[in-house]
Amino acid sequence: MLLNFVDELRAAGIPASLKEHLVLLEALDKDVIEQTPEAFYYLSRATFVKDEGLLDRFDQVFQKVFKGVLTDYGQQPVDIPEDWLKKLAERYFSEEEMEKVKSLGDWDEIMETLKKRLEEQEKRHQGGNKWIGTGGTSPFGHSGYNPEGIRIGGEGRHGRAIKVWEKREFANLDNSKELGTRNIKVALRRLRRFAREGAAEELDLDETIRGTAKQGWLDVVMRPERHNAVKVLLFLDVGGSMDPFVKLVEDLFSAATAEFKNMEFFYFHNCLYEGVWKDNHRRWSQRTPTWDILHKYGHDYKVIFVGDAAMSPYEISHPGGSVEHMNDEAGAVWLQRVTQTYPGTVWLNPSPERYWQYSGSTKMIRDLMGGAMFPLSLDGLDAAMKELTRKKS
Repeated sequence: MLLNFVDELRAAGIPASLKEHLVLLEALDKDVIEQTPEAFYYLSRATFVKDEGLLDRFDQVFQKVFKGVLTDYGQQPVDIPEDWLKKLAERYFSEEEMEKVKSLGDWDEIMETLKKRLEEQEKRHQGGNKWIGTGGTSPFGHSGYNPEGIRIGGEGRHGRAIKVWEKREFANLDNSKELGTRNIKVALRRLRRFAREGAAEELDLDETIRGTAKQGWLDVVMRPERHNAVKVLLFLDVGGSMDPFVKLVEDLFSAATAEFKNMEFFYFHNCLYEGVWKDNHRRWSQRTPTWDILHKYGHDYKVIFVGDAAMSPYEISHPGGSVEHMNDEAGAVWLQRVTQTYPGTVWLNPSPERYWQYSGSTKMIRDLMGGAMFPLSLDGLDAAMKELTRKKS
């Protein structure tokens, strides 16, 4: 079964090497975990999954390979030991419920009873308290209720079956899922770069050992602490066609604020022009000239635009094309100035990528970004951070 498990993981796109398989076998051989399905689940997940984006995929494979614990007991051999199931029962049942289990006899008797009923039963049964069926109080079947029940097929109703592997705890971490704040933080961390700055307040153990060995006496060496050195300019498109994406962009903004200590943000509408703002309620009275931003923040800043790039092409290509004011210079001119000033610039688009080809303005923005436009999904954000890491200031 374990070899089949490895094959299924590979088929699902999860790297599962022979080395990892041997590590899992060695861990099982040395009894590093309790003999429970949960412990085996977490051990195998820690062994094979190196990317949080693959957690949901792993859960699906695990459920597929080991679902025999639920659906096939008594019908075909299952490699998972029975003592795992016993321990699960002890863990999840109250003392009162365990007394009810004893009313049917010990665990072996319950298993033996199940096998006999599978042999004796000749037709579908619904309701009642003995046969394997649905909607009753028999300890075997599904959609009914019995505290020591073994679920046979179907979807559980009370969540009291011994273990339901279909419960996937990390579904929101699938690469194809929309983002949440926690997921975004994971993806943004790829960009973080640490540098040592400030006063020497931290013990440099390696240099202390090296200096002591060389000098012949204790030579204590201190060094500055490591700090997050990434600097980010975040430009957020607001209003109009961006309204459906408010929650998603809020999650990104929240996560970026937490991850990047050196971050400045500004708002714009549709396309970048000669002015941006920090307060949407005072967007006309308190604006920051874009020229000031280009001259104030160094070339080492990473720039992230967030917008759906949905607008009239004239808003990008022509002076006076803005729908809100008379812009003296085309939006394309300002975007080019940004990309020339900051080599590390990307555009995150919350609109589904499959629609981009139907939007002329999206194609124009993407070209102005040198192709560095990415969907605002976990996978797309991860690719954007890789791109920013690759581009040198």
